[in-house]
Amino acid sequence: MTVEVRAYDPAWPALFAEVAATLRAALADGPEASVEHVGSTSVPGLAAKPVLDIDVIVAPDDVPAAVSALESVGYRHRGDLGVLGREAFQAPDDDPRRHVYVCAAGTLNVRNHLAVRDVLRRHDDLRDEYAAVKLALAADPAMDIDTYIAGKSDVLQKVLALSDLTDAERRQILSLNDGRRLNVTKPCT
Repeated sequence: MTVEVRAYDPAWPALFAEVAATLRAALADGPEASVEHVGSTSVPGLAAKPVLDIDVIVAPDDVPAAVSALESVGYRHRGDLGVLGREAFQAPDDDPRRHVYVCAAGTLNVRNHLAVRDVLRRHDDLRDEYAAVKLALAADPAMDIDTYIAGKSDVLQKVLALSDLTDAERRQILSLNDGRRLNVTKPCT
């Protein structure tokens, strides 16, 4: 399977706003939640896979209630998929294509998502470097998702170096892709 990366689409924020409104309505009588647009589609000007990434961030004790609230509006709970503190969902439709997660506040996963987004929004040079790496990787017709993710690690470490994450936390994030990195050469920028 190839990896599709497109030029930034100015419609992505509006699509996020529509989905976020539905999620916030589902959570209105439940736990306090922050619905965050994360991932590359959340960064103006950044090339991205055309899939919105959305984190519904709640207090750790409120995760079960948030899961129930999303299920009540048609989202299918898929479990944590191996990431502690994050519950994945399949959306009830594909318009727009999206990944939705309920995340426990304060976890490294959430802090990583927010840090990457926020740094890339502030630093056009890193945004452009990241886009170039993503586009180069996706241009390979034999590219698979594991190699694509691993190939982005070096530039993402540069991004995270400008965040409030510690060296140990950045190493932990990098180690998540170690198995993927074994057969990957460093991408050209």
